[in-house]
Amino acid sequence: MPSPSSSHVVIFPFMAQGHTLPLLYLSKALSRQQIMVTIITTPSNATSIAKTIANHPKISLVEIPFPTIDGLPKDCENTSQLPSMEFHLPFLHATKQLQKPFEQVLQTMLESKTPPICVISDFFLGWTLASCQAFGVPRLVFHGLGILSMAIIKSSWFHAPQLESVSMFDPLDLPGMKLPFTLTRADLPGSTNLPEHDDKFYQFIQEVGEADVKSWGVIVNSFEELEKSHIQAFESFYINGAKAWCLGPLCLYEKMGSDKSTNQDHSCTLTQWLTEQVTPDSVIYVSFGTQADVSDSQLDEVAFALEESGSPFLWVVRSKTWSLPTGLEEKIKNRGLIVREWVNQRQILSHRAIGGFLSHCGWNSVLESVSAGVPILAWPMIAEQSLNAKFIVDGLGAGLSVEGVQNQVSKILVSRQAICEGVEELMGGSKGRIAKERAQALGRVAGRAVQKGGSSHDTLNKLIDQLRVSM
Repeated sequence: MPSPSSSHVVIFPFMAQGHTLPLLYLSKALSRQQIMVTIITTPSNATSIAKTIANHPKISLVEIPFPTIDGLPKDCENTSQLPSMEFHLPFLHATKQLQKPFEQVLQTMLESKTPPICVISDFFLGWTLASCQAFGVPRLVFHGLGILSMAIIKSSWFHAPQLESVSMFDPLDLPGMKLPFTLTRADLPGSTNLPEHDDKFYQFIQEVGEADVKSWGVIVNSFEELEKSHIQAFESFYINGAKAWCLGPLCLYEKMGSDKSTNQDHSCTLTQWLTEQVTPDSVIYVSFGTQADVSDSQLDEVAFALEESGSPFLWVVRSKTWSLPTGLEEKIKNRGLIVREWVNQRQILSHRAIGGFLSHCGWNSVLESVSAGVPILAWPMIAEQSLNAKFIVDGLGAGLSVEGVQNQVSKILVSRQAICEGVEELMGGSKGRIAKERAQALGRVAGRAVQKGGSSHDTLNKLIDQLRVSM
């Protein structure tokens, strides 16, 4: 059995910011337990990762080359570099060609004095299971989603034939699950909603899903107090007694201000602007993540809504083509700040000036907002975000919904009136005050979970102990 000082964990993130960041937090948490961590990634991604681990000598990087394939623009090594989501599937298929170099790295490690006690790899890198099994190394899968949304997705796939007769907006009853909100087929992610079996994305998901359920265990970025009642239903889809290890919120293992990877001057400018907003909890933070494509016309509606709401706002905009509608710049001067660079979202949400978050409800954003005690104005856009939105609003009571948001296939604009009303209610209404109180209560529970004696802290120690015994 490896001694504590020689224990070594391999982490292989999927090349997308939302998938990588939580695993970087986890790698730092492991390194503080005196565990060696090796992160495997590609050259372009290694550049940004290296900056975040510079002060962690027990974490090292191993680079493997990203393949060049037809149908994928050259030098695209991260989903954030894709011209559009149309290239997502070719990108997923390209990652399969990382298997041979990954196995060469694993072989070298196993011949060293510190062989890995496990590999933690992303759900999309399903082929890593076969490699790990060939070398006798446990593979733990990381999804980047919460327990409840994963359980709903797995259940709806498993029971798809029975769901075909249910209309889009009738309530769904998923066997073995007690949901904290009313669920309809319209709420399910596109790939889950009665998928076409000849659809290539469906086939890819089915393939990695088969590897998923055969994994040794599941790393979950959540905490038991948030989702304990759904863990058993989720684990029931796995074979060989695989356990879900709730270790989150992973972002809370990172001390505020210790990440030197961001542009410090830019970060200081944002902090200064927020500090100048004298009234606590007065600013609404707006961000729709790194994956969803939001049209310029929809961004116009958001801009008009924020202006009409009267609330100070900090808005992160990804679009390279959108510009502020004529006449709005003067109206929002000194009250709104629009930024186009990557920002330290956790740092922003933790600032005393922030009182709400208009969010797409990606799971990382939900956890960061909950951890900071900030209520959410939910506007789900892609993937499982509609499930996260239902959970935070209806299940936990820590947010409100933007009215008029259609199912994810719809391209109908959400009106400025609906957005404005949502902002006004969240920031100044009675429902907003209740959501804020609930979010703050959840934030306190989240903080305790990662502290010594907390549920996630203890689960991390149990996981390490069990892996050491298994080797």
